[in-house]
Amino acid sequence: MSDTFLIILTTAAALGLFVYGTPIFLLMGLWVVAAHLIYDFSLANIGISMFEGLNSFALLAAPLFILTGDLIAGGGIARRITDFTLAALGWLRGGLGMAAITACGMFAAISGSNSATAATIGSITFPAMRDQKYGDSFSAATAASGGVVGIIIPPSILFIIYGYLVNVPVGELFLAGVGPGLLMVAAMLLACHLVSRFQGLGTIIPFRAREAARRTPGIGIAMGAVVLVLWGIYTGVFSPTEAAAVTVAYCLFAGLLLTRELSLRELPRIVLRSAMIVGIIMPLVAVSMMMQEIFSVIGVSRGVQQMLAGIGDYTVIMAICMVAVLIAGCFLESVPVTIILAPILAPAAVAAGADPFHFAIVFMVGAAIGFITPPFGLNLFVVSSVTGVPYLRIARAVLPYLFALLTAWIVIAAFPILTLYVVQFVGLAGGGLR
Repeated sequence: MSDTFLIILTTAAALGLFVYGTPIFLLMGLWVVAAHLIYDFSLANIGISMFEGLNSFALLAAPLFILTGDLIAGGGIARRITDFTLAALGWLRGGLGMAAITACGMFAAISGSNSATAATIGSITFPAMRDQKYGDSFSAATAASGGVVGIIIPPSILFIIYGYLVNVPVGELFLAGVGPGLLMVAAMLLACHLVSRFQGLGTIIPFRAREAARRTPGIGIAMGAVVLVLWGIYTGVFSPTEAAAVTVAYCLFAGLLLTRELSLRELPRIVLRSAMIVGIIMPLVAVSMMMQEIFSVIGVSRGVQQMLAGIGDYTVIMAICMVAVLIAGCFLESVPVTIILAPILAPAAVAAGADPFHFAIVFMVGAAIGFITPPFGLNLFVVSSVTGVPYLRIARAVLPYLFALLTAWIVIAAFPILTLYVVQFVGLAGGGLR
């Protein structure tokens, strides 16, 4: 049997095991080992390549931003974000749901993590939404959908990984995500308002200026982290990786001395929880890099790029790339989707005329939508575990948000100015924020 037939057979077997619930990391690892045996590569390369793949200063930001998310939750900052958004939006029909989505956007602007955003805000807002008769399913779906912007609104763990893989400056990627992230939040706010209005969900809370003013100092603590990080990155005081460390220090200071809801006794537990998440993500990053190397050696990357180049038409190529990312996101977590597909699709899209920053955002938005797209939909599982609402009920209730996000995605792809305006405005396009 030929090597090509064997690798196809191995891939088919891995897909079959995936359907039966085998952990994705185990499947990818076994596929890498099988590919090494089929093509007679040295197995010693696996350990060396995985170590070297993770031995990057840029990737150090990922565990730091994950720790930031846990410090925000443990230090009471996330609750203050939610209290402020509720005071500001509670007077609208669907106001509590809209407050949850807005709080997710603000949380994302500090933590850079999708699942952490959904889990933290969901655990805070779900009981209140259920009490205000939004229904368990819609309440859980709102938290899961709001968490989608965690990897789009800067800072973002996935932007760091994408920039590292495709050699696109992370600083500019952060800027490019601002407009699309806000558009996604606006689309979900509209969806929440319309669903709540047509179904009569929620209770309207009269607006009280005094209450909103009382909540303002709390949101000021949260926004202080955002301002500090973005100021440091775009003035060149520190790199995106150093910004992650500064954010951790700020959130630690705020939790211990400003909100006083974080104690030194709790820190080991918080760090351990963050380390457990890192222990899930980083092995996926390492083995996904190995898969990408094998794809390059056996010609998969080159073949896909040549096929797309043969099409020629920019719009068709962009549409094919979007469909590929969306389908992959239905079955895989965003980390392997990014590591496997980005180095293959990005060069072909740029060769067809796409701006590298614009394509990066289009790619990332598609990967983010995968967080609420069945059958995988990581955020659906995360929120289900936090709230106790069955996965399938959340998957049905999330459809209005999924439609809103898909519409926003198409608009982002069709109008590059939404992505590029902020980058061009501050004069960083093509600059050196590495």
